[in-house]
Amino acid sequence: MKILLTALNSKFIHSNLAVRYLRAYTEELEYNCTIREFTINDMKERVLEEIIAEKPDIVSFSCYIWNIEYIKSLAVLIKLINPKIQILYGGPEVSYDSYSFLKDAAGEYVIVGEGEESYYEFVKFQIEYFRKSREKNNESSFLKLKDIKGLCFKWNHEVILNENRELMDMNKIIFPYKTEESFKNKIIYYESSRGCPFSCKYCLSSTIKGVRFLNIKRVKEELQFLMSQNIRLIKFVDRTFNCNHKFTMELWKFIIDVDTDTTFHFEISADVLTEDEIELLQKSPAGRIQLEVGVQTTNDRVLKNIDRHVKFQEIEEKVRKVQRYHNVKQHLDLIAGLPGEDFKSFKESFNNVYSIKPEEIQLGFLKLLKGSSMREEVKNWGMVYSPYAPYEILKTNHMSYDEIVILKRLEKVLDKYYNSGKFIHILNYFISKFKTAFDFYYEMGMFFYEMGYLNRNISSAEYYKVFIEFEEQYLNEKNIELNEIIKYDYLKFNKKKWLPDFLLRYRDKYGEKLIKQKIQNKDIKVSKNYHMEKFSINIKKLLKDSLIEKKEGYVIFDGEKELYLF
Repeated sequence: MKILLTALNSKFIHSNLAVRYLRAYTEELEYNCTIREFTINDMKERVLEEIIAEKPDIVSFSCYIWNIEYIKSLAVLIKLINPKIQILYGGPEVSYDSYSFLKDAAGEYVIVGEGEESYYEFVKFQIEYFRKSREKNNESSFLKLKDIKGLCFKWNHEVILNENRELMDMNKIIFPYKTEESFKNKIIYYESSRGCPFSCKYCLSSTIKGVRFLNIKRVKEELQFLMSQNIRLIKFVDRTFNCNHKFTMELWKFIIDVDTDTTFHFEISADVLTEDEIELLQKSPAGRIQLEVGVQTTNDRVLKNIDRHVKFQEIEEKVRKVQRYHNVKQHLDLIAGLPGEDFKSFKESFNNVYSIKPEEIQLGFLKLLKGSSMREEVKNWGMVYSPYAPYEILKTNHMSYDEIVILKRLEKVLDKYYNSGKFIHILNYFISKFKTAFDFYYEMGMFFYEMGYLNRNISSAEYYKVFIEFEEQYLNEKNIELNEIIKYDYLKFNKKKWLPDFLLRYRDKYGEKLIKQKIQNKDIKVSKNYHMEKFSINIKKLLKDSLIEKKEGYVIFDGEKELYLF
């Protein structure tokens, strides 16, 4: 009997933790268990072909809002090719109202909620079932299926929903990663706790009360193994990692003290960060720890509407304290379309968060998840959302569809320009010309839309050229300073020795010859791969004081460092 544990990730660099949990938890059982990972960007025909080629008896899918539509259509195709293949679904997207889901879906089974123990019992049943030549329709088989808590299944054209399974002891989970796996170029997900102490209405974590933790000694040992595999990034999936002070301090101290190049990503609630935790974070090697902070909105009234009992001032204070030493990357989240938040309020939230200047700002849109209490309040707030996954908000009584669309344009520009970190000085130049940061990104988003840049792929060089077009067509200006700032950011972050045609170059053979002589004489020490460029403004003063001074000079780009000769 062969079960194919199938994951459809959103990107190639992602890995699926759930299917590995299931495989690890059933290691002692004698059955053929294979994991296959694909992405939602893969051609469906190819994925189908590879699944069928595995010749599975059962295909198990890990279901989330980003892959459920793909999976449902894939399951139909599998059944058309081979009706004997059974299909098992699991994951957050099918755990709520699994009865209705399975009634309409192609397939036989759904595991509801935490899957390890239910899957273990399901596999035991299937092993026996296949040994007995698939005597499916006997009463004994039905009763055995009926005894598996957390299982929803079809029997004689009817859907049976068993009773729920109690939450498991976290320490019964089997470590899911194996030495024979290749983790190269992959993000690895790790879980040290389940549950969340908070009750945000839009989040499924609010439906399960309490937080369960792994044994801290075990966590350290497992992380030590993962670090030995030269993994670039380990993302903790804990909903609020820092909800237990003692656990947080001990694990962060371990991560900070260990000798590794691995980066660790944590989702935290910044307002509950303690002074001890902040002081400890300040000792972290640069790049070792990154934090994701859910701000969602800075409007206290809107926060109350979603049962988030925190004030933005508290978040801001803690984020700025962490930021002070520039060693911990911080990622702040905003959500558009929250109940009671209008366009003006969201603009204020955006500007408040932008003023902190975190390394990344994620602008997301409210999703009305199955099972979340937010769905019960849609009429109260005039919420209209897509009936298709990911159930994203379309409009509310406070924010129109057109305003949501505008924010989506802004989000694309923000993500490309701000979050990439490759346009820092260009952005500062432009934002100074607008009343607020939001006003700039709003106009830039509209410009992208009107020029058709949102409907096609543009090259990395074109993303720089857009700024020149924007200045000329929107601001009716053409400043040589902008050319120099774009030139600097382009050379700093793209590591190329040539410049696109739209950027002006100043060649001074005599000046270059003098500098090259100093390099030969080792008065200036650089590697063989340096690049020298002349500028008409004092780049060093721009970087230090954000001031534009017209003064000619050179910048030598040499790997990660620059030398300024003005």
